Amino acid sequence: QVQLVESGGGLVQPGGSLRLSCAASGSILSIYAMDWYRQVPGKQRELVASIISGGSTNYADSVKGRFTISRDNAKKTVYLQMNSLKPEDTAVYYCYMQGILWAGGFDSWGQGTQVTVSS
Repeated sequence: QVQLVESGGGLVQPGGSLRLSCAASGSILSIYAMDWYRQVPGKQRELVASIISGGSTNYADSVKGRFTISRDNAKKTVYLQMNSLKPEDTAVYYCYMQGILWAGGFDSWGQGTQVTVSS
């Protein structure tokens, strides 16, 4: 089993910054994809940013230039640096990972962390 533990959410004023972290634990051989999603009540979960093992990244248009995704393979951790935050960034943020265990492939979700942007 793979467990993902997120941290770093909270309340921030518009224009502020937050850094989210998500650490994986378990008998993991490798992690191919590390993603951040977000969801607001009544809407579908949306992909915010993704990074694959080679380092290539992808961002939603709404966060390009403001958010940066990065990964530390040794720590099995993915980060999301969020700058110039806007009220519309308010959501529950979830990390998601896909990779390989000794027993086969896996994909797992974190428990979610609330990000609230408000004055």
